[in-house]
Amino acid sequence: MRLNPYGEDAVNLAAALANRRPESADELADRCRAAGLTLERPVTADDLDRARAALNAWERVVDAAGEQERADLLNRMLAEAAAYPRLTSHSGTGWHLHYRDAEQPLGSVLFTLFAVGTALHLAGRGMHRLRRCEVAECDTAFADTSRTGRQRYCSQRCANRDAVRRHRARAAVT
Repeated sequence: MRLNPYGEDAVNLAAALANRRPESADELADRCRAAGLTLERPVTADDLDRARAALNAWERVVDAAGEQERADLLNRMLAEAAAYPRLTSHSGTGWHLHYRDAEQPLGSVLFTLFAVGTALHLAGRGMHRLRRCEVAECDTAFADTSRTGRQRYCSQRCANRDAVRRHRARAAVT
């Protein structure tokens, strides 16, 4: 079974790029290839600028105050990014859906991937499943892909750090 490429991988790529922004078009291309994207044309400075705009919009969705604000911001991204869905088979990847026009530059592809992938993630798993780490000194954004939907930390390292902090605070009181 082939899963939708706009789902979990797309929202995780958005988080990875938002948390450590690419500094050049070459770095953006390398990180997208490493994430499994097929690049159909050279990556340019314009692609980097468009990717940065997509990440800025995506982070506003992450930081939204509530579900309605999150939906409104994401709907704006979708309106700007997505075209009608279409079946496509390119680069030997097999038939799948695209929510964008064909032959778009990477920056536009990323904008669409982030918008549609995040929308599918939130609609399918819950509107609360996009957040920032609860450790005070960590600002990392992440998509909650846990089975229970209660992920509070971006990593096991942050979860452990917070557990140690809580333990020490309890020990200091007693």
